[in-house]
Amino acid sequence: MKPERYTKQPERFEPMRANLNQALAFSGIAIDAKGELSSVTRAETLTEAARRADELRADLTRRGVHPDVLRFCRAELVADNYFHAVLEAAKSIADKLRAKSGLIEDGAKLVDAALCGSAPRVAINDLITESQRSEQSGFANLIKGTFGMFRNPTAHEARVLWAMSKEDAEDLLSLASLIHRRLDSAR
Repeated sequence: MKPERYTKQPERFEPMRANLNQALAFSGIAIDAKGELSSVTRAETLTEAARRADELRADLTRRGVHPDVLRFCRAELVADNYFHAVLEAAKSIADKLRAKSGLIEDGAKLVDAALCGSAPRVAINDLITESQRSEQSGFANLIKGTFGMFRNPTAHEARVLWAMSKEDAEDLLSLASLIHRRLDSAR
């Protein structure tokens, strides 16, 4: 379970590690993301072992990931499919932005139409001061960057060619949560 053994097929590492950790939990050991053994409290039941193997979902809960993000990628998280979980999380942002703005566009066009200009359809603040207008502009750029970096590659690249680690998936899902919370409070 050394990560370097999976450089040609990185998408296999995390699901294999989760499955192995489910069995190892009965012995009181687990394999961490570095491929090293560590001691854990011994599991007594299958349910408990399965719960421990569910590391990503537990980490996301601890991070307070927005419920809308989890709703969009629940099936992918159950399968430990980080690649598609990231794609679905990015789609959840576009869905909420369309719902808030009443627009039907997608991607950068949606962001520009909803969040940009002197009187955007969706405002995350009062847009009175230069700092507030800058924050609005930065928020629009953050969403466009999220789409460009995470949604577009996952939508157009083969999963085997675009590795998504557990840690990167957690960070992106946390970023999507931040965006959702800001959109929830937007006017």
